[in-house]
Amino acid sequence: MKIYKSITIILALALITSGCEAIKNANNTQKGAVIGSTSGAVLGGVLGNNIGNKKNSALGAIIGGVVGGLAGGIIGKQMDKQAQKIEEEIDGAEVTRVGEGINVTFDESSGVYFATNKSNINAKSQTNLNKLIAIFKEYPDTNITVVGHTDNTGNDDYNMELSRKRAESVTNYLVSKGLNRYRFKTYWHGETQAKFTNATPEGRAKNRRVELGIVANETMKQRAQQGN
Repeated sequence: MKIYKSITIILALALITSGCEAIKNANNTQKGAVIGSTSGAVLGGVLGNNIGNKKNSALGAIIGGVVGGLAGGIIGKQMDKQAQKIEEEIDGAEVTRVGEGINVTFDESSGVYFATNKSNINAKSQTNLNKLIAIFKEYPDTNITVVGHTDNTGNDDYNMELSRKRAESVTNYLVSKGLNRYRFKTYWHGETQAKFTNATPEGRAKNRRVELGIVANETMKQRAQQGN
């Protein structure tokens, strides 16, 4: 099994390398088509099976859900608009266009955060989530993956449970304001997916985060495949 995973990862890296030159000089809309038609399927499998104890993640959901080709380009163009709106209206959110989707990261310095050892949505977080809700209502043909993370302060089990509570708090808040629950999937990884060093206060603050993966739903995919 370990050998199989290694071969799969090497294959994915080879596909990424083969598409790098095309992707590097493409705009966001073109990147949706390029990634979808070259490496999306393999990357989706690798990320889905190897990130976060075999659970899905925001990035895994985005890359694993690609359509590719011309339809992927159409979806990418629509995601460009939504990403720009999120970036403009939610101050401090880290918004990244990835293939045919959008990755949004909120840490303690960017919009949606939690008090130490708490999982309730505070007033500032509500303000930013309300702006996000309005955008999700404006763009109804997307699905959203919500993923909770923590730093390494405390033991593993505690951090896993805390990340679960925080991710579910965000999902439940969004649903309570009128968004369809079927649009959401919620995951949590505790301290296992640190993006920054846990050796500094600044790094730990960035690791205490909630990430969103925004992807096309079946309605958007079908329209894109029809050229709309």
